[in-house]
Amino acid sequence: MTPDFPAQQDNREIPERSLHHTVIVLPTYNEAENLADMASALLALDPPVSVLVVDDNSPDGTGRIADALGQAHPARLRVLHREAKTGLGDAYVSGFRRALADGAERIFEMDADFSHPVSAVPEMLRLAERHDVVVGSRYVPGGRLDTRWSPLRRFISWGGNAYARRITGLRVHDTTAGFKCFRREALERIPLDDVRSQGYTFQIEMAMRCERAGLRVVEYPIYFRERDAGVSKMTPSIALEALWRIWQLRMLVR
Repeated sequence: MTPDFPAQQDNREIPERSLHHTVIVLPTYNEAENLADMASALLALDPPVSVLVVDDNSPDGTGRIADALGQAHPARLRVLHREAKTGLGDAYVSGFRRALADGAERIFEMDADFSHPVSAVPEMLRLAERHDVVVGSRYVPGGRLDTRWSPLRRFISWGGNAYARRITGLRVHDTTAGFKCFRREALERIPLDDVRSQGYTFQIEMAMRCERAGLRVVEYPIYFRERDAGVSKMTPSIALEALWRIWQLRMLVR
């Protein structure tokens, strides 16, 4: 069900350049329970950010909620509707292209389920003044996982990162991090037309392309929280696919 939104529009006096300086790309599929609260938290940030929702034709009405939010905040929240769910990588690449076309100087990728801390955005923006890519990392000192994660899940996540680093030679510790801030110039140096991966491997491929392009990458420790609402999109088959796809990436990404 579509929630009620304030009738008044967002009329905060924010300079036009600041309004589109930072764009948070939020891919969504069946995030009706989270999207309104997530958008509210992001739009309350200082410095101000804009939000681009990339919805994959969610059957639970997420797209309609996104449109309602866009009407309530016409200058700060935009919606990109895709006809079908073809993968996380496709959704992000579409969002990146739109953000670049709109003139964004800083582009975030971020989950819409509060697993990534909204409060980390300002500090990641500060770090982006000196780095090309800022990674919200679970696996550097200060980074943490939700205590609700089981020991087995923690081991699989840690082991998967260690495996990916060993095979690919990546220096970044959190190879599957889905919370990143890119400078505009960084994304322009990555051949988005060549990105083919989805799910976990999309994040690994982007990390590889960033390092192969010689970009300055820094990891910022975050607390990764288990979602409270909605259903995770990660499945065992996606995780298993990543095991062999990493070998393909090692050969393809130069």
